[in-house]
Amino acid sequence: MFELRDALVGEELEVARVHVRSWQAAYRGLIDQAFLDSLRAEERARGYRFGASDPGAPRTIVALREGRIFAFAATSRSRDADAPDAGELCALYVDPSCWRTGVGALLLERACERMRSQGFAEAILWVLIGNTGAERFYEAHGWRADGARRDECVYGVESTVRRYRRALGAVASAPEEPCAGSGSSAGAAPSATAPSAAPAG
Repeated sequence: MFELRDALVGEELEVARVHVRSWQAAYRGLIDQAFLDSLRAEERARGYRFGASDPGAPRTIVALREGRIFAFAATSRSRDADAPDAGELCALYVDPSCWRTGVGALLLERACERMRSQGFAEAILWVLIGNTGAERFYEAHGWRADGARRDECVYGVESTVRRYRRALGAVASAPEEPCAGSGSSAGAAPSATAPSAAPAG
């Protein structure tokens, strides 16, 4: 049983540990292995910003079990010039120990509810090309590729990502898939763009 709530100031390192473990498992074979091995949660945590007072700032939701964070999702207003009125799922990462438990689907639903409550009629996210587990997960929950692609350089690593989009009228229900990563993270979320599209777990 997972508890979902907003991330709190002081939880940056715990969230960063989930972020790093998820990248190292989900992006194996998709991103340079030496880079993945070099990731350090302490370095990631320095860029996180939780507890912002600005209502327009990105927000991060965490999933806890027995008081420990195992997954998180971050949302904001879209940062894409051609989708200025959409919400954006900036990141969704699940600790590999909790893949296939349903927590990814719970976080995705909560993230969509948050964006809907903020007045967004649709949402976007970006998925690392080749991350087929994440693609299946999002497609099963009603997201569809909209044809947009871009090259990114995240933490010095080059990658190509594909954009997905969905209406927020109703949150689709679907089986859980193994989680790989969705994530361009910013602001109240992990702050640097990551090879996008969330690990679902």
